[in-house]
Amino acid sequence: MNPNSPAGPGSTEPPFLSLHTAVVLIAALIGGLIVGGLTMLAGAPLAGAVLAGLSAFGSSVPILRSLISPLREEPPG
Repeated sequence: MNPNSPAGPGSTEPPFLSLHTAVVLIAALIGGLIVGGLTMLAGAPLAGAVLAGLSAFGSSVPILRSLISPLREEPPG
């Protein structure tokens, strides 16, 4: 297999990120952006808004990870 070819349906290479991880990170990113934007709109300096957004992102990842359960494959039969 060519190392530059994309992973297709017949590929045995695992995905870079699981669906669960991608959903958790995107949800945490959206939450961090909202918190940072609202902090900025409240009149805080840019550095404070960035820190608020980053801390919201970082603290929401473990919470979202436990709340959003990964897909479970049902046994055949």
